[in-house]
Amino acid sequence: MQSLIDHARSFPAKIADHQQDFANLARGQRPMAVFVSCSDSRVIPSLITGARPGEIFELRTAGNIVPRYRASASCGVAASLEFAVKALQVPDIIVCGHSHCGAVQGLMHRQSLESLPLMQRWLAGAGHIRERLVAARAKSLGDDPVEVTQRHLLTQLDHLRSYPWIAQRLSAGRLRLHGWYYTVDTGEVLACQPGSREFRRL
Repeated sequence: MQSLIDHARSFPAKIADHQQDFANLARGQRPMAVFVSCSDSRVIPSLITGARPGEIFELRTAGNIVPRYRASASCGVAASLEFAVKALQVPDIIVCGHSHCGAVQGLMHRQSLESLPLMQRWLAGAGHIRERLVAARAKSLGDDPVEVTQRHLLTQLDHLRSYPWIAQRLSAGRLRLHGWYYTVDTGEVLACQPGSREFRRL
């Protein structure tokens, strides 16, 4: 913790040579993309993309889950998407899954979450399996964590398409969706190819 405190204390001095850049940021933001990623501490969007302050709008959730659209839901994910797409007019949304994801492991092995009831409920919104099919969950998802993670993030892209303002902008060509898979141990990023569900090196 002390290293974090020390860095925060010295941060103003470290950015002194870029004071005008930060002053410009204070006037507003125009991010290039929404970056939906897992809350996992090993996944750092700005490190992966090289984005500078103001360039990406980060939305982080356990398992990079985007719940399906529900008009009456009070949901922080939906509210963040609404603001980024409708207010900031962000032209691209990236959903980035990653290797060694604890949330995906929880989807594959439900019994590992017995002591985490809130996480169980959150994962139930991932869109893969209905609660009545708990017994068949692992068999339905598969045994290959890479394949399961990639299918999982594609499901979240499908969920994004259920949001009316996203669907409208997609059909008008004003918004693009991207699926990325980040490998923690190598840093490699794979991307889902347009018009397919196949992942290749970015």
